[in-house]
Amino acid sequence: MTTEFTPLTALGGGALIGAAAALYWLFNGRIAGISGILSRLFSPIGDGENMQRVCFVLGLIAAPLALKAAAGTSVPIAIAASSPVLAIAGLLTGIGTVVGNGCTSGHGVCGVARLSRRSLAATLTFMAAAIITVFIVRHI
Repeated sequence: MTTEFTPLTALGGGALIGAAAALYWLFNGRIAGISGILSRLFSPIGDGENMQRVCFVLGLIAAPLALKAAAGTSVPIAIAASSPVLAIAGLLTGIGTVVGNGCTSGHGVCGVARLSRRSLAATLTFMAAAIITVFIVRHI
């Protein structure tokens, strides 16, 4: 399976993600770390910020639907893995976000932008793991 690289859409998407993360930090004083927002959404300890989290998650769901409505078509998605492989991958990703105390959005987008050494180390670690995984899956 090959993936077509489109630099302009990648640049636009990256700019939108960066702007959204900056606006979230500006207006809420919090990092837009999706794993943290989602995990705290289901936390039994109430801190009065659940509505903010619900709106954030609803925005994640609504964005592709809005794109489909505006463009008249959806982005094609091809998943080549089986359900058990996806479940294992999701479980490992969840464990990684707990062990690493954050995810790609929290560390990779927000933390690196703040010049956090911990986030830079985390981002380099998960990028290296991703590169090795793709190499193994595609070439070994």
